Amino acid sequence: MAFPGASADREPADYAVVGAPLDVSTTFRPGTRFGPTRVRELAATFEDYDHHTDRHFTDCAVSDHGDVGAVGAVDDAAEYLTFLEGELDDLRADGIVPVLIGGEHTVTVAGVRSVKPDVFVCLDAHLDLRAAYAGNPLSHSTVTRHALEVADRAVILGARAGSKAEWERADAADVTVVPPEEVSAWTPEFANESIYLSVDVDAVDPGFAPGTGTMEPFGLTPREIQDVVRSVAPHADGFDVVEVNDRDEGQAATLAAKLLRAFVYEHAANDSE
Repeated sequence: MAFPGASADREPADYAVVGAPLDVSTTFRPGTRFGPTRVRELAATFEDYDHHTDRHFTDCAVSDHGDVGAVGAVDDAAEYLTFLEGELDDLRADGIVPVLIGGEHTVTVAGVRSVKPDVFVCLDAHLDLRAAYAGNPLSHSTVTRHALEVADRAVILGARAGSKAEWERADAADVTVVPPEEVSAWTPEFANESIYLSVDVDAVDPGFAPGTGTMEPFGLTPREIQDVVRSVAPHADGFDVVEVNDRDEGQAATLAAKLLRAFVYEHAANDSE
């Protein structure tokens, strides 16, 4: 099914919803392969109108590109990311902003490589600064490190877990970590920089969104995470929401769908000014 309110036609479109159901390196509770379908399904009940921006989603020129089929072995992750990056490059060549639904967080690597941002902004419970996890350099635990191979700096909001080596890496000048208790006071400061915005749904406290692979207590509220998405969206050239699985009653997928729409509303409102 297409994302509710989105067209199946690519032309004309300003935004493209792209499902990326990769699920090969999840280390605790798998199921992110079902994330894109779940997010589309749970978006069906939303109102079309957003009073924050005075816009209708159906007027925002959103298309649904469908899912980019995932491969089934860890060894194929690199090949998958290369293929996904090519799909995103094609969309961007047509002036379309990619909006990814994961899938494990590793799919963000393809999004960042395509957009080539100056700044990687990520809402995440984890630092994801490992060089490898369980011998795998293309793991959901390595995303921010890979993003920094492209972006000049990273801002990680809501992080509360990581290895000792990751926290040491986070002390470098090209990484800013905003702990959960400070996120509500954070405001974006970007000097004409290109931004890629990624939302790992585990940034939210699992009491609100338990349907994710690696839950981490003491996280953000849905309202806090929405405020960040709305504030960063006008600066962003790409967006994703990832790590949604099918192991709850739809809380995580519903939140992810709402955040996706919030991004589109705010980005579209900024583009019209």
